[in-house]
Amino acid sequence: MSLEIETNFASLEFLTLIKNRETKAIEKLVRTYTESLFKASLGLGFDARAAEELVQSVWTTFFDVAPGFQGRSHVRTFIFGILYNKASEVRREQKRFDNSADPIEDTINARFAPEGHWVRPPIDPEEFLMASEKMTLIQKCIDALPLTQRMAFCLKEIDDHGTSDICNIIGVTVTNLGVLLYRARNRLRECIEGKARSKNV
Repeated sequence: MSLEIETNFASLEFLTLIKNRETKAIEKLVRTYTESLFKASLGLGFDARAAEELVQSVWTTFFDVAPGFQGRSHVRTFIFGILYNKASEVRREQKRFDNSADPIEDTINARFAPEGHWVRPPIDPEEFLMASEKMTLIQKCIDALPLTQRMAFCLKEIDDHGTSDICNIIGVTVTNLGVLLYRARNRLRECIEGKARSKNV
């Protein structure tokens, strides 16, 4: 088979090459997905140097476990799953991986009066997408999300993964993914509005 013309990473032939650690097949995957992995690492809040190290760790692990890859998910999903697990390991080592209770529901509930009206109407976050300064503000709010919420949000809204892929990568159910995205979006809204008000004071 000519790897120069092979583009179907889901094919049985390519899967066999991966399981056999065929060098050209691995190199093809590295060329295809390294940039996406790097951008995803940045989206998870790692700086450029740490992101590069994380991506290198992903490929090292992938090479080690490639013979056991069964092809039950697309190889891209499998690789991003490794990224998520590696990112979680790094956060745990740095004692920054937060599994504490999420207070965002209380924050959101506090914004409504008992009869259901807004106590403080929300500011539309879309108006902050107009300038680079405001994009920086939004990125800071994304960086402040707990890791699992940040991963879910980035995979869904930035990398445009499908629901099934995200669930496989993060290891959650569709229902749990919905909760993660709900919390992430509400946290972002609270963060953006808080920064906007502080700038306008």
